[in-house]
Amino acid sequence: MFQNITPITRNIIIINVVVFGIMLLLNNDAIFMKFAAFYPFSPYFKSWQIVTHMFMHGGYMHILFNMFTLYSFGPVLERTLGDKKYIILYFVSGLGAFFLYNLWNFVEVQQIQSALEGFGFNTNAYLSGASASFKGNASAIAAQQGLLQEFQSILTTPMVGASGAIFGVIAAFATLYPNAEIGIMFIPIPVKVKYVLPVIVIGSIVLGVTGKVGGGGIAHLAHVGGALIGFLLAKYWKKDQYRIN
Repeated sequence: MFQNITPITRNIIIINVVVFGIMLLLNNDAIFMKFAAFYPFSPYFKSWQIVTHMFMHGGYMHILFNMFTLYSFGPVLERTLGDKKYIILYFVSGLGAFFLYNLWNFVEVQQIQSALEGFGFNTNAYLSGASASFKGNASAIAAQQGLLQEFQSILTTPMVGASGAIFGVIAAFATLYPNAEIGIMFIPIPVKVKYVLPVIVIGSIVLGVTGKVGGGGIAHLAHVGGALIGFLLAKYWKKDQYRIN
């Protein structure tokens, strides 16, 4: 069965599985952190992480879900769009996921810094290596410590996975084939993909905006970013659908 998958989808799956296997064998957090994606203003951020994080995964279920989803939707789009557009769709969706997720991180960081500075906390000095110095009474100090913990979480929590790119693939599929029916766990009848995607995207927005960093360990807004790019690209290409290859 695997040999019959379209070549680009197959190669993307192989690369992801190989990278996951290497990371398991190395079992080295320092190496993992070099290739996972960090907030661009984090001291751990490296430029190549914008791409390399798409091939990193946080566990067996994470990579299994992502690769199965790509296997399910990718080949159809690869045949429809052709090699060049499919590669553009996949990687630009992944980049869109990274940038939207970190745009929200930037907004949160600005809010946290503003709140800390309202207490008289010097965030610039802290970022330059100075020790944390809190001012005020016990209640104010506790508030500052909580804010600083959130701030540190954004700077030190890595983003990994192909989910953003794959959400772009799903969104493109839903745009080009809105009436295609798919099976969903716990729902006994097939559902048209044009109804499924909006529910997933809206849910991701709610979870991403209302949750903590990454929405409980998941970068929900990255999914939204990938889906948005996938939708826009497919919408643009759909205008010329009879010459899409």
